[in-house]
Amino acid sequence: MSMETSPGTQSPALHVADSHDLIRVHGARENNLKDVNVELPKRRLTVFTGVSGSGKSSLVFDTIAAESQRMINETYSAFVQGFMPTLARPEVDVLDGLTTAIIVDQQRMGADPRSTVGTATDVHAMLRILFSRLGRPHIGSSQAFSFNVASISGAGAVTIERGGEKVKERRSFSITGGMCPRCEGRGTASDIDLDQLFDDSRSLAEGAITVPGYKADGWMVRYYSESGFLDPDKPIREYTKKERHDFLYHEPVKMKFRGINSTYEGLVPRVQKSMLSKDREAMQPHIRAFVDRAVTFTTCPDCDGTRLSEAARSSKIKGISIADACAMQISDLAGWVRDLDESSVAPLLSGLQNTLDSFVEIGLGYLSLDRASGTLSGGEAQRTKMIRHLGSSLTDVTYVFDEPTIGLHPHDIQRMNNLLLRLRDKGNTVLVVEHKPEAIAIADHVVDLGPRAGAEGGEVMFEGTVEGLRACGTLTGRHLDDRASLKPAVRKPSGTLEVRGADSHNLQDVDVDIPLGVLCVVTGVAGSGKSSLIHGSVAGRDGVVAVDQTPIRGSRRSNPATYTGLLEPIRKAFAKANGVKPALFSANSEGACPNCNGAGVIYTDLAMMAGVATTCEVCEGKRFEASVLEYHFGGRDISEVLAMSVTEAEEFFGSGEARTPAAHRILDRLADVGLGYLSLGQPLTTLSGGERQRLKLATRMGEKGGVYILDEPTTGLHLADVEQLLGLLDRLVESGKSVIVIEHHQAVMAHADWIIDLGPGAGHDGGRIVFEGTPADLVAARSTLTAEHLADYVTP
Repeated sequence: MSMETSPGTQSPALHVADSHDLIRVHGARENNLKDVNVELPKRRLTVFTGVSGSGKSSLVFDTIAAESQRMINETYSAFVQGFMPTLARPEVDVLDGLTTAIIVDQQRMGADPRSTVGTATDVHAMLRILFSRLGRPHIGSSQAFSFNVASISGAGAVTIERGGEKVKERRSFSITGGMCPRCEGRGTASDIDLDQLFDDSRSLAEGAITVPGYKADGWMVRYYSESGFLDPDKPIREYTKKERHDFLYHEPVKMKFRGINSTYEGLVPRVQKSMLSKDREAMQPHIRAFVDRAVTFTTCPDCDGTRLSEAARSSKIKGISIADACAMQISDLAGWVRDLDESSVAPLLSGLQNTLDSFVEIGLGYLSLDRASGTLSGGEAQRTKMIRHLGSSLTDVTYVFDEPTIGLHPHDIQRMNNLLLRLRDKGNTVLVVEHKPEAIAIADHVVDLGPRAGAEGGEVMFEGTVEGLRACGTLTGRHLDDRASLKPAVRKPSGTLEVRGADSHNLQDVDVDIPLGVLCVVTGVAGSGKSSLIHGSVAGRDGVVAVDQTPIRGSRRSNPATYTGLLEPIRKAFAKANGVKPALFSANSEGACPNCNGAGVIYTDLAMMAGVATTCEVCEGKRFEASVLEYHFGGRDISEVLAMSVTEAEEFFGSGEARTPAAHRILDRLADVGLGYLSLGQPLTTLSGGERQRLKLATRMGEKGGVYILDEPTTGLHLADVEQLLGLLDRLVESGKSVIVIEHHQAVMAHADWIIDLGPGAGHDGGRIVFEGTPADLVAARSTLTAEHLADYVTP
């Protein structure tokens, strides 16, 4: 075999295929990016840094990864593309050198009650096959072990055309599923408190129904009072047994109501369909409060929460049923599978073993397969998605990660770094959006965006090595080596909040006194029981406001003004000043531009091709009818107010003729969490993960309560923003609030007045209090993993 050489040398000439070693991006303008040009080396680890909202996700996810996925989708036929999501081409001049992108983001897994860690990772499917082959007694195929398949049987006559004649034959069928018939595979049974639905001392005409939206003179109540089944003037406690059944549980029946074809059904099934079937987080606050009061969820008494039928639980391998296997900690389950020696199912055992070992390797060995996927934190969900890629034989793939260290204790970050480096060393391009210095330190190449967030960001401030970033003087470079110092003095608690016998999940009968009137940080390795302790035993008490990690939802019509409730006082102020209805000043109501229905743009659907959005020619993107823009308040129309930044609006509504205290209070909170640069009318869909987290924090801070629980508030925050967060926490404490923070960030730990450290490990190796005291005492003792890392972090 001959090898081509270049003239005058003995070394092989570079093959033209090897020259494509860069991903080139020129003229990227997605969201707030300002004609960004970058060249990213392939088969290297590139980390993107910058303050929250600087444009990192716009460049990595909305430009590079989005274009890669769009081009792959275009390789399918038009028929197949019709079933796939249509992706618009990003706003960019040139994108060259792309490879197949695999996105591992922070999005929570679906909150479907039937989805578990086992079903989401296909481990449950492999276990079902294993038990269908080896389980004794044998009860059927793998379907017999699935809590999503109900047991069904039936028989009847079917007509078959045979030899030109129609012949009737009797057929029967039977499907053996593993679903528990009582809870239908959910593991919990819901019970409705009837006292929360109605006041039995009143009649329907007197407003007996206390469900939100059911007014005595409203349509919802008239269905019952004019149905003919009930006496509207009779107190409910005087109903006969039949009347009470018709009122509460009557099955759906067709009826004519005021000349309109309608359906009558009992109040309980109606409430279940209209309210209980919805995602709790998507409900309006007053509906959510009603559901929390009216519905109690208890472990299903028939299956004991396993979701499985008695038959599925009866079939065992070496004394272990599939329900027992799913309830095991994954690290223990991996050991049990390793001990199974059955040559007949060797390939299955090997695949199952590899997947379970990946869970342990990635730091999720403390989970169990029956854990509902909706209860995983953002970091746990992201690492769960990584599992299927760890053993992949694919190379020359671009892996895109969104803050993979979220939810990780400093002890676990090194393990995550090793996994990222392994993916790179297999010949893949790894792109990571990150804030943690420990994760930035392993980068081969760094792209720093800024200088600030929103309209003040979207520029490349630095591109090069980590050492170059340290010396360049950008905001990230200056803060990269920041180290917090321990406070010289801590606040004294004003009281304690007692927790006794906490035993949810892996907690081992924990007793702890949480100090009030101070900043208390609860820490420990991932899976040690922090959230179980605080959300399970503290959140839900009177006067406690809990801000968890669930992402805020919103369409392109939602914006900071609508989400925070800010638009309400603004609309009322405009209406009062001009003597018109408040509804005129909502782009989702009467004031909407009739041409674009208040969207500001016209969307043209092009089937399997990406749809086109063009600015509305009538309202010029302002979203309001022209007549509405003639009304002014403080010299501005409503579209000009929504175009203001939070900082501008804070000044506008704080004094002068536009002074509106209700609006100013909300704007103050938005500025407090560092969102002063956001415009009031910016669609929520364009906000970064960190911005959404802080927007939620600002909204919940408006709720009345003496104790605030914050779950990892540094998520998505740049190193420079953590200092501002600490200032906010101090202001909350100084205003008389008690603040409990679940956190891994050492700067927050060092700033605490009191630390509660859980551990020593994760899962059944955790669930105990391993330290209570001040940060200085923790550092001095060096008795826990947290103590070791905090001692290394703080300045001497």
